[in-house]
Amino acid sequence: MPRLIRPSALTRGAVFAPLGGSGRAGLVEKRLTDAIVLGVLAHGERLPREADLAQSLGVATVTAREALESLRDKGLIKTVRGRGGGSFVIGHQAGRAPLADARILETSSVDLRDIGAYYSVIGAGAAEQAAEHASIDDVENLRRIVGITDFTEEGSTRRSEMNFHLELAALSLSARLVREEMRFQAEIGPILWLSTQDDACRSASRSAHLQIVQAIGNVDGEAARRLTTEHITATVDWLIEAKCELERGR
Repeated sequence: MPRLIRPSALTRGAVFAPLGGSGRAGLVEKRLTDAIVLGVLAHGERLPREADLAQSLGVATVTAREALESLRDKGLIKTVRGRGGGSFVIGHQAGRAPLADARILETSSVDLRDIGAYYSVIGAGAAEQAAEHASIDDVENLRRIVGITDFTEEGSTRRSEMNFHLELAALSLSARLVREEMRFQAEIGPILWLSTQDDACRSASRSAHLQIVQAIGNVDGEAARRLTTEHITATVDWLIEAKCELERGR
């Protein structure tokens, strides 16, 4: 039967996974900002309470509070007092494009290449292992993930990218790969999947996912690894070109 770990749970787990580094408020703010821009945290969604957020991210409550204050200042969340209150995501589209462009501009081409090389090892390795371990039901579930995705829409495609690769990690039956995939999606995924704003990239994403699923269904780990690597490389190439265009337009 299909696995109990569903993509939506893995995606949210990536957002609220413990932070590496010093645990500064800026890291919390960046993690949540990326999740809002990426569309993983939807408009109107209630965030965890400050204490719960701090515990899940592995930071002090005051650190989480400072990050939430900054998100309020940016207009990305609003806080409602009283019964039924809390901090809620404001999913306005206006302002997201500048935030996305800023993430591309602040990341060097060398770092983008390094991100691609690093993730190719993780993602392609997970795909290869998934081909070895996936059941028929697992393969059908991967096809379902692709089938329910609206690849004409940016947010849907971004969420599908995260869900698809997180599910591949789960199918690898490696707890370490799952943890590393979740960490990657939380820290680097929001940059990598900015490519989904491009129509051609969204179409290529659907094609790549279907080919990877076919390779896994054929128990062809080598093909699954190669196709995943090619998909990631093409995504990084787009990001570097987008960065060059943004720099020329300054």
